[in-house]
Amino acid sequence: MLIHGSCHCGNIAFELIWEPDPREIPARACECSFCTKHGGVWTSNPAGSLTVIVRQPALVSQYAFGTCTAVFHVCGRCGVAPVVTSLIDNHLYAVVSVNAFSNVDPSRLSRAPAWFENEELESRLARRKRNWIAAVCFEEGGSLQNAPKRFPP
Repeated sequence: MLIHGSCHCGNIAFELIWEPDPREIPARACECSFCTKHGGVWTSNPAGSLTVIVRQPALVSQYAFGTCTAVFHVCGRCGVAPVVTSLIDNHLYAVVSVNAFSNVDPSRLSRAPAWFENEELESRLARRKRNWIAAVCFEEGGSLQNAPKRFPP
């Protein structure tokens, strides 16, 4: 399954290849203070591959808090954070926001709360290595075929 997603204005877009085609997609509603404030609901497939296209890198902010091991990529134009990355042992891992999906029927999402507040740092990084997307590619200046283009590049 090829999943398309983006921030609201299309500046940050992604394609997630999810194989095999899932019957349902796990959607973790993180209950940390940051995700609660902006409605962060994340998914990943460790066997999947993710391509992220940033049309205008100057309009992207990176935000990290707490352990500073996860970086939220926030569009400075529309304020949406469609992708979160974590650099672990010089390897980039990622999760994507199910709220940024553009071609997935919401009935396929299996939403559940997730709480990682008291997790030790080593356990947190090990969980991400197991569960997050391990094949991650960032490209600048391009565009994905199905990403919205509501604003000029």
